[in-house]
Amino acid sequence: MNNFSNRVTAMQASPIRKLVPFATAAKADGVKVYHLNIGQPDIKTPRGFFDAVKNFDDEVLEYAVSQGIPELIEALQDYYKTYDMHFDKDELLITNGGSEALLFAMMATCDPGDKLLIPEPFYTNYNGFGQCVNVGVAPITTKAENGFHLPSKEEILSKIDDKVKAILLSNPGNPTGAIYSKEELEMIAEIAIEKDLWIISDEVYREFVYDGLEYTSFGNLKQVEDRVIIIDSVSKRYSACGARIGSIASKNKELIAQIMKLCQGRLCVPTLEQIGAVELYKTPVSYFKEVNDEYRKRRDVLYSELMKVDGVICEKPTGAFYIVAKLPVDNAEDFVKWMLTEFRVDNETVMATPAEGFYATPGLGRDEIRLAYILKEEDLRKAAKILKEGLEAYVKLNK
Repeated sequence: MNNFSNRVTAMQASPIRKLVPFATAAKADGVKVYHLNIGQPDIKTPRGFFDAVKNFDDEVLEYAVSQGIPELIEALQDYYKTYDMHFDKDELLITNGGSEALLFAMMATCDPGDKLLIPEPFYTNYNGFGQCVNVGVAPITTKAENGFHLPSKEEILSKIDDKVKAILLSNPGNPTGAIYSKEELEMIAEIAIEKDLWIISDEVYREFVYDGLEYTSFGNLKQVEDRVIIIDSVSKRYSACGARIGSIASKNKELIAQIMKLCQGRLCVPTLEQIGAVELYKTPVSYFKEVNDEYRKRRDVLYSELMKVDGVICEKPTGAFYIVAKLPVDNAEDFVKWMLTEFRVDNETVMATPAEGFYATPGLGRDEIRLAYILKEEDLRKAAKILKEGLEAYVKLNK
């Protein structure tokens, strides 16, 4: 019996995890694989999370309230105040990771057959989540040559038809590491007002901003506060990916009330993880400075090695912890497979992610890879050198 739904068969498998079997086979042969393919930080999770869970001593582990426990809602309110964003309790919802927040935002703003306007390359699961609810992607193409910043207002407007209901952006960008300027945000705000669109702003990398750049949230733009939906998560901010605690914030109380129905349908977010997350939001600001400094150093190590290879096109990213690089190869997926199956330096190799799956436009990204600089500096230096040597060898082989 295999009468599967069109919805599930049309969904793409994760491009990020697609080549894992090749890495698994390499490891089975005793090869050390440096994973630059997935955004799993090695930074230690703040201790307060684990202590709070250990100290839980209720006799019954009950359902939590559907909107999230009051202590966590209050912690989020305090956190946003540090960014001059002021949310009432009924303007915040706790979700099962940023993933559920994104899915709920799509479900609340789009009907089947509608579309989201998204700058590409984009976090590949935007497409996957959209396919789950029969929502399409209208891509805005951005390019490595200008650091993946947005094109002109006219070009963006040309992509909008009556099926587009929302603009979805990641800021700072995954997979690009780009940070949109205040002027770019103002342009998107103008478009959203003119075309009556929602703005779904994925800001899970908000703390990862380098080189003294100023970060602006869509939550700071008063003129669109009724149409902005902020997606957030503790996963990357506090290196707590396994906690699966996300959130939705919006000044549009009616929208939050509508999404609350979805929250009630899935009952609640795990109680213990919420209790731990309360303590995460009490983490001192000094934690972010140390983490930010560490990632900036890692970025510089990886970027400097990439730039030593002739033909690589890549602007130095200014946020998050990813680099998208255009390579002097015809097919980046073949290169990544070759690295895992054929190339070794002292019995070590590197795994990257082919970037084609981060695009909606067919054929784009075929010669690009995404790298996550999430390893400690010593390992990252080794991985960067192996990647450089592998790329040079692969280009020679395929001349």
